Amino acid sequence: MKDNSYLKWLSSRTASVYWHDSAIVAEQECAFSNGAVGMTTNPFLINATLRNDTATWKPMLAGLPAQPAGDEKALQLIRMVAGYFAKKAYPIFQKGEPGQGYVYAQVNPNHTGETGYMLQQAKLLAAWEPNIVVKLPATAAGLRVYEECVGLGINVASTLSFTVPQVLAAAEARMRGKAKALAKGIAPGLAIAVLMVGRLDDYLRDVARDSDSPVKESDIIQAGTACIKRAYCIFREKGYDAFLMPAGCRGAYHVRDLAGAGMIMSIAPKIAGQLADEAGPFRERIEEPVPRDVLDRLLTLREFRRAYEPEGMEPEEFITYGSTNRTTAQFIENGWNPIVNFSY
Repeated sequence: MKDNSYLKWLSSRTASVYWHDSAIVAEQECAFSNGAVGMTTNPFLINATLRNDTATWKPMLAGLPAQPAGDEKALQLIRMVAGYFAKKAYPIFQKGEPGQGYVYAQVNPNHTGETGYMLQQAKLLAAWEPNIVVKLPATAAGLRVYEECVGLGINVASTLSFTVPQVLAAAEARMRGKAKALAKGIAPGLAIAVLMVGRLDDYLRDVARDSDSPVKESDIIQAGTACIKRAYCIFREKGYDAFLMPAGCRGAYHVRDLAGAGMIMSIAPKIAGQLADEAGPFRERIEEPVPRDVLDRLLTLREFRRAYEPEGMEPEEFITYGSTNRTTAQFIENGWNPIVNFSY
C-alpha cells in the first residue's frame, strides 16, 4: 500500500476528516491505512465494484437468495456492499468521534421528487447498520425527507448538491429536524451537506463555452472552491452543525485549497494519488480566499451567480439546475439501472 504523507497530515494534523470515495476493497484498505475514517458509496460506485472487483463479491453473491427484481434486487446488492464496508468501519464508529466510522447508502435516484417513496426507502437503508448514512437528493422533496429523517435520529447526507443555496437549505433542514428529534427525546444523528465542487466546475465550463464567455479555465477550476468556501463561512457564522462535504473533486487542487477546514472530504483514489506526490511542508489553505479578479469573471456567468449567492435559487429550482440533471442521469444510467440488470 502506497504511503500518502499528505493525506496522513490532512487527517491527523488538521480539522479535516478524510473519507474514501470508491467501493473497491483494495482501494478502501489503502485509503484507511492513510487516514480515511469513512466512506462514500453511490449507485455508480456500487455498480463499478460489482463488475470490476468480482473476486471480492463472488462468494457473497453466491450466498444471496434467488435474484429478486427491480428495487428489491438493487437494494439487496447495495446492502451487501455498503453493509460489508459498514462492518469494516464499525470499530472506528464505536469510538464516537464526529464524522468518523460511517458509510453512505443512497436512495434510488429515479425518484428524486417523490417524498413518500424516498422516506420509506431511507428508513429501510438506515435500519441496515447503525453507521449507515442515508444519501438523499438536495431537491425540495429530498430536503423534506432529510428533515424528517433528522427528526427520527437517522444519519443523513444531501447529495446531487452543487450550490450554496442547496447546502444552506440542508443545514436549515438539519436544524428543524434536530429540534423535532430533541423534543421527542431522540438523539440526532450525523448530518452532512455535500457540495460537488468538481461537477459544478464541469457544468460551468460548458456554460462558459456556450456563451463565448471571457471566463478562463483557470477561473472555472476555482468555481466550486469559491462556492464551498463561501458556504463554510456562512455555516460558521450561523452555527450550523451539519458537516460540509466537498465531493466530486477533479484535481488535487480541490483538496489543497480546502485543507484545514472542519469538513468531511470525500477523496477518490485518483485524487489521493495526485496528493501522494505533494512535497511538504504542507499548509492549511481554507482561509485563503479565491482571488477577487477570478470571482469577478465568474460572476459574469448567471449560472455561477445562482450557485454562489445564498439566495441564488429557491428550493423548487434545485431539481432543474443543470448539474443536478446531469448527475442524476449518471446515477441512474451508470448506477442504479445497471445494478437492477446485474446477474449473479
